[in-house]
Formats: sequence, structure tokens, C-alpha cells
Amino acid sequence: MSNGQWYPPEWPDRIRALAAGELTPGTPRRAATVMLLRDPAVGTQDGIAVHMLRRRTSMAFAGGAYAYPGGGVDPRDDDRLVGWAGPPLESWAGRLGVGTPVEAQAIVCAAVRETYEEAGVLLAGPTADSVVSDTTGADWEADRAALVARELSFAEFLDRRGLVLRSDLLGAWARWITPEFEPRRYDTWFFVAALPEGQRTRNVSTEADRAVWIRPGEAADGYDKGELLMMPPTVSTLRALRPYGTAAEALKAADSQNLAPVLARARLEGDELVLSWPGHDEFTKHIPNATAAAFGTGGGTRGEGGVASRVQGGEEGGAGHGTGGEPV
Repeated sequence: MSNGQWYPPEWPDRIRALAAGELTPGTPRRAATVMLLRDPAVGTQDGIAVHMLRRRTSMAFAGGAYAYPGGGVDPRDDDRLVGWAGPPLESWAGRLGVGTPVEAQAIVCAAVRETYEEAGVLLAGPTADSVVSDTTGADWEADRAALVARELSFAEFLDRRGLVLRSDLLGAWARWITPEFEPRRYDTWFFVAALPEGQRTRNVSTEADRAVWIRPGEAADGYDKGELLMMPPTVSTLRALRPYGTAAEALKAADSQNLAPVLARARLEGDELVLSWPGHDEFTKHIPNATAAAFGTGGGTRGEGGVASRVQGGEEGGAGHGTGGEPV
């Protein structure tokens, strides 16, 4: 049985065009995505669960694929300094591998803002050692909708609420860049964070038709069986989370994760197309007589009910924003 690795059928033609010098790679847009973690219930041996969204099957890009909340940097995320708690911006710049503290702020802000926009969870508090405990209610929803519509910048939102961003609640985990042959490219930083006490996730994404809490190992197993459709960075980060029993353990381990960017490579060997991600051999794909028809989508969501019926917490309804920003 094939796994649930997602590939768009137009890639072979685009890869050939790139090799022939007929395609100019676009500049990746900075983005962030967050693996929101929840500890197991007391007295159980379940292990941590991660919050995931399934992109609507009607979407042209990665329809039906499971991903984390995330999206692109808003240009205003580095417009001005925000209320900040945790490691200084200079430390974040070094950890994220960017040139300036302003760039670091934009990426961390995108991670926190997108998590709030797409999951209703806010990693911020009135002081450097507190976090908001409840983001429900009409006034919170009005602010969230204004952020989604870009009527309100994240800095303005924090100032209005008298909040500081809790960067210490995040751990940088990985960095993946969308391949050069993709028309929509992202340079995406992956973070881990624990669900704050008192808050709960909601699916408020118009691009997702379901939201689930699922154990990382179970989600990866669903991919291996071809039951859950995912993109390589999602699978890679799920596998990396398997050893950790609590969110605190994962956050502590974030400091030792390699943030060297992962960028897919493609080459033509005669009539065969070879697609690979350096350092991640499991995703290497050899496509003989590569055509759009032969390439296919690489997997599906067949049998998904078996995995989905076992997720922790089930589905959470809602609508709101999108789940862009995670590269393939």
C-alpha cells in the first residue's frame, strides 16, 4: 500500500521547465506554523497529542492533507516593536538564522498570530509570567476576525488588550522551504508550543474542514498506511515528536533541533524524474516516464475513518481563516 505523501500532478512539467531554464523560481515568502501540543489525561498512557487541521478536499493545493495552523508573515508583523516576553529578539534572530531582530519578531509574531487566527489559541498574557486563560466571547471573536481580515495588526491587537507576546512559550523546531519549481513558495519555520491552561482549540479556518487532536505517532502511522494525506515536513516533524511524553519535554528538546533549511531537489535521469529532500531519504521519489498522469497525487485519505475515529478530542467545528504557509 502506498503512503499518504502528497504531490501535485503539475510538478513534472514544472520541474522540466526549471531544468530547461524556462522557469524562474519565485522568492519564498516568510511563514510560520505551530505544532500545538496537549499533555495526556492524568492516569493514562496516551502520550502527547498535537493539533492538526485537514485542508478542504475541494482545494487545488494539498486538498485533503493534514497540516498545522500557520501562514505567511503579515508585513506589519515587523512594523514596530510589540510587547515582548521571553528570550530577547537578538537571541531569536540567532536561533532562527535571520539577519536582524526585526525579522525574528516578524516570524515569531506570525507563529503566535496564526495560531490565534486558525485555532483560537493565544500565546500572550498581561505580564511576562502569565497567559490569557480564555479567548472565547464576542469581543475576542471580533478581534480575531479583524486580524484575519487584516483590519487590525497584531501589534495593535496586543496593545489594545494590554498583552505581551510570550515568546518563551514557543520552541523553534524545523525550517522547510518550498521547492523552486512550486509557484507559491514559503520559507517556513516550525514551532512547538503547549496548549495554555484554560484555553481550548477551535477550528476557525475556512480552508480546513476538520480539526483534531491526535498522537504524533498515530498520525505518522496513518500516513504510512496511506490513510492520512500529508506533506513531507508534516510527516518529518510528527516522527520527531514521537519520543516525548509531555509538551514540556518537547519544548525542552526544541533547543537542540536542527534549523538548517530543508529544500527539495529534483533531477532528470533519462526519462526518470527523481525528487528528494536532502537529509530525508524516506521522501525520495523515483518517477519513471514522468508525466502528470503517472505522477498522480501520491496518496489519499482512503480508510481515514479508522484513524480519525481514534483521535483525541475528535473534531471541532468552525470557520474563519486559512492554513497556508506550510511547504511541500
